Amino acid sequence: MSGHLFVLSAPSGAGKTSLIRSLCDGDQSLTVAVSHTTRPKRAAEEDGVHYHFSTAEDFAAMRAAGEFLEWATVFGHCYGTSRQAVTNALQLGDVILEIDWQGAAQVRCRWPGAVSIFVLPPSRAALASRLAGRGQDDQAVIARRTAQAVADMSHHKEFDYLLVNDDFDDTVAALRRIVAATREGRAETKQDHSALLLELLSAN
Repeated sequence: MSGHLFVLSAPSGAGKTSLIRSLCDGDQSLTVAVSHTTRPKRAAEEDGVHYHFSTAEDFAAMRAAGEFLEWATVFGHCYGTSRQAVTNALQLGDVILEIDWQGAAQVRCRWPGAVSIFVLPPSRAALASRLAGRGQDDQAVIARRTAQAVADMSHHKEFDYLLVNDDFDDTVAALRRIVAATREGRAETKQDHSALLLELLSAN
């Protein structure tokens, strides 16, 4: 196995999809694994590019056959990453997975060498604003996603690296430093975000 496996997780609205797109656009040796999902396809999405859109029956069959490296149910829909697809991609270079903390926990167990990164929003207000700004969900869904984001962020200690997506370009640069350090066989310097975490995880 020649490539390195990276895992990027974040609560909804923290910007992980855009970060990964920018990171991979600037690194030809890094590809993103396309997950399977039972979620309905949105208007701007393309099957096989954004996700492999699957029926619940097909997803269940793959899960029963042990074909997923990781899988989870999020907001009522199933998501999973094909173990074989990741194995094949790693023969050609490095691979990054865009998955939630549940999937990341499974990957750590099944692929101990994976490097995991969790991305935080700069504030609770910024998170809510970003969720509302997507224009895809109503207020009830936004409220539910905001509450779920707090629960997701409570798992930050399980990850190798913790980043704050305040300035997009700075965050992409930080991701590139982590990738470079991993390729060189060393650890990148970690930042202390304890004060921000107190605000993000507070009950208010």
